[in-house]
Amino acid sequence: MTATHQPATPTPEAPARSGRAGRLIAGSVLAGIVLSLLWSYEFVDKTIGDNVANTLLGHDAKATAIGGTAAGLLFAFISGLAGTFTACNIAMAASIGPMTHAGAGGTPADGLRFMLRPLGLLTVGMVVVAAVYGFVGVLLGDSLPQLSTATTAGGMPVRLLQSVVVFGVIGLAFVYLGLAALGTVRDPFARRPFARVFVLGMLVGAFLIGRPYPLFHKLFQWAADTGNPLYGAGAFVLQSLGNIVIVAVLFALVVLVTRGGLIRWLAARPARTLAVTGSLLLALGVFTVVYWTVRVPAMFGYGWFPTMPYN
Repeated sequence: MTATHQPATPTPEAPARSGRAGRLIAGSVLAGIVLSLLWSYEFVDKTIGDNVANTLLGHDAKATAIGGTAAGLLFAFISGLAGTFTACNIAMAASIGPMTHAGAGGTPADGLRFMLRPLGLLTVGMVVVAAVYGFVGVLLGDSLPQLSTATTAGGMPVRLLQSVVVFGVIGLAFVYLGLAALGTVRDPFARRPFARVFVLGMLVGAFLIGRPYPLFHKLFQWAADTGNPLYGAGAFVLQSLGNIVIVAVLFALVVLVTRGGLIRWLAARPARTLAVTGSLLLALGVFTVVYWTVRVPAMFGYGWFPTMPYN
């Protein structure tokens, strides 16, 4: 008798995982688009950002000249803190997912230890890029579009053109990392969650390369006017550190308030951490791409994007 080979019985796990990933992707993309539609740059830039900076500095942050190196470095940190929730920085909130993922790699007997390592890697990646750009930016000075006061024929500030390109690229990087975490494209960090956090830190540092935020523009112009690239590097590092203070506090609260319980819960099923990581990265990546490459140009007549009444 000849042996017959029965076809392997398909298991439901693969299609089930595919279905869950599809729902997460659809929900994340929708969330990113809706956020780009609802976002009020006037509220976050002026109502929150300007008021925070004015209160902490004790004077009008935009109108008062920066008086010296010490004042400039203080301004760098405070303006970074004030700009935490601007559209050029909010995608940084996606770092909470990857940091939790990295911290969930083992048994978190000590929540503080698991908190500090991914946060430290995020900070190192961010500081490296911020310092290099601050140094180079001062050397290049007014030749950078970011320091230009010119406008296009349509009235769009030239410095926003740099923002569109830079944040479009960063947004696409976030989208790819999100899809990779959800298993739909190759994940270069599948076995290296801490490397994911470090690269994410570099992307956060790169926000400065495109940032059009008025207080940052003022800081950049001051640094360029000093002609000292070391001032530029130091100021940009402080700006970035100010940007991540609130995210660092939120991450600390996640770990400490739950006494490591959330990390233990995520570690019990790695798919949970990947779902959180992928969803946050994808949603905020889509927001960054749509906001900066579609909505911002549409404000000046380049293309079309719906506008909310309060915008």
